[in-house]
Amino acid sequence: MRKAALLAVAVLMLAACGNKNQEQTQDNMNQELTLTQEWDKVFPKSDKVDHKKVTFKNRFGITLAADLYTPKNAEGKLPAIAVSGPFGAVKEQSSGLYAQTLAERGFITIAFDPSYTGESGGEPRYVSSPDINTEDFSAAVDFLSLQENVDADRIGILGVCGWGGIALNAAALDPRIKATVATTMYDMSRVSQNGYHDDGDSKEARDAMRKAMAEQRLTDYRNGSYERAGGVVEDSTDAPWFVQQYYAYYKTSRGYHKRSLNSNEGWNKTSILSWLNAGFLKFTNEIDNAVLILHGEKAHSRYFGITAYENMTGAKVDLQGQDANLQPLNKPLAEPFIVTRGNKQLYIVPNATHCDLYDGGEGNYIPFDYIENFYKENLK
Repeated sequence: MRKAALLAVAVLMLAACGNKNQEQTQDNMNQELTLTQEWDKVFPKSDKVDHKKVTFKNRFGITLAADLYTPKNAEGKLPAIAVSGPFGAVKEQSSGLYAQTLAERGFITIAFDPSYTGESGGEPRYVSSPDINTEDFSAAVDFLSLQENVDADRIGILGVCGWGGIALNAAALDPRIKATVATTMYDMSRVSQNGYHDDGDSKEARDAMRKAMAEQRLTDYRNGSYERAGGVVEDSTDAPWFVQQYYAYYKTSRGYHKRSLNSNEGWNKTSILSWLNAGFLKFTNEIDNAVLILHGEKAHSRYFGITAYENMTGAKVDLQGQDANLQPLNKPLAEPFIVTRGNKQLYIVPNATHCDLYDGGEGNYIPFDYIENFYKENLK
């Protein structure tokens, strides 16, 4: 009898704990964010679209903040596009420009802050994850699919820089994504594991990173806070050319934003950990839906996009009879270099650098007409 009574008490206690955990989970799912209502983008507001702030949740219970752009006087159900990136940026920068411009061209779009960054939720702050960030794109598709003015069968995504690689990963996982654009893309797992141009592709180099990260974990745990890695350098005078390009965007009025990690203190140092073991982009060769990879001729990151296209299609890219990954080319491109295999395309923009495809740069390099036609052709 005594055992039965004790068992009953234990069951009640477990039920109470379960209810408490359920309430906590529900609280997390209903997290309210503080969203800036004034226009604080690095690009001017368009009078051709309606804009408002929205939120949605991913399957990890993190609430994401986004800007929703709708063509003025839109009627019926429209195709939609979710946009994010660059890696370490916020929706007030490049992704918002892409989203607003595509909305001007007839698409319903959202530009969202990834989990743990910008105005989006998630603790601790300023961390990234191959899994969670891929999920962020699918959560954006969830949100768009349920909007009354969106045709759920015509949804695409666009990722800039590191989010270009994440977009490809999402497209490989989520067949609802009918068309994907990866612009000026990075493969974050490859650069984390191997360094730039694979110059650090060795067990010894990775062991050194693993050791440094293990020590940083203890430092952070001891201090009760997460040390930041630092964003773009404050003085680019003696920095490599591509770092000077980053400086020209993130540290000047061209692209600086107070919530951008790259413009300020950067990611947590240990944020790289999840990428060191990631087998990223493994299944991009199984993407059935359409993909467009855009890169600049002069982009230091061009090899990421070319390799991604080759892995996705099995086709070797022949660019001026040389290894297409090498910098620089034998001679400048006189016109866009475009290769197509099925519904997969690679488009290299003449003269453009990596950051020129963030906002167009001085040469207005983003081929928005081509992007628009790609989406219209594949979101029918």
